[in-house]
Amino acid sequence: MPGKLTFNVIKDEPLGFHEGDMVRFDYDGHKIFCGFVFIKKRTNNRIISVTAYDQLRYFKNKDTYVYKNKTAAQLLQMLIADFQLQAGAIADTKYVIPSRVEDNQELFTIMDNAGSITTQNTGELYVLYDDYGKLNYRNVRELKLDILIDEVSGETFEYTTSIDENTYNKIKLVREDKKSGKREIFIAQDSEKLNEWGVLQYYEKVEEGENGKVKADALLALYNRKSRKLHINKVFGDPRVRGGSTLGVQMYLGDLTVANFMMVESVKHSFYESNHQMDLNVIGGDFVA
Repeated sequence: MPGKLTFNVIKDEPLGFHEGDMVRFDYDGHKIFCGFVFIKKRTNNRIISVTAYDQLRYFKNKDTYVYKNKTAAQLLQMLIADFQLQAGAIADTKYVIPSRVEDNQELFTIMDNAGSITTQNTGELYVLYDDYGKLNYRNVRELKLDILIDEVSGETFEYTTSIDENTYNKIKLVREDKKSGKREIFIAQDSEKLNEWGVLQYYEKVEEGENGKVKADALLALYNRKSRKLHINKVFGDPRVRGGSTLGVQMYLGDLTVANFMMVESVKHSFYESNHQMDLNVIGGDFVA
């Protein structure tokens, strides 16, 4: 999703701006946001409420793409060029996607599919974000911050562990040979977790050109774990924190202690005259080295 900035201004004679105009927001010497006005709401007390989005708002555009032998990074560079956006640091994602047809899809969906295919085949996770007017695509391993969150960091928190969503201890991949009519099966599983949780199976057909064994092993490494989610309100603000950042979490929750790196799924920054706070949603990030 795009980065969003909301703010209020008082309407006066010198102030004139329109939808599509650029907005920059700096705070305490930090470059926080660069985007464009999309919504203006006026009231009878001369207050204008403004909503601005960064460049990722344009990834809600739809289009059809047919591509072959491109990495996710190369695909992103093509989308950036086609829609006249500004590129920043784009990692070499290395894995070459043999072929893909994206029919009438949002650019978000097109990139998400390419990123998912890359992660499933390599175990590496990449995040797309706008950094003050430049689109970046980076490995989450490079976004680790020296921040520690504990049970006194915010006002309220909620911590959840689960094997109900996106947890699999058995991976079964199948490749259909259309000429011979035979099926090639690739299985990766964790016997210990099978005994502990029962069979939680992920099933998918493997496309031509994909290495079934490597993909099965990568998927097991990715999904063979409990999901961990933490929501915490009004944490001390840090302008470096964005979706995709990883930070340390050490919390005593009465019956267990959490000590792990977790990844920021979403963050809301609130800025006041002399105060900066964050509402954080973080998820289990034990895949980060």
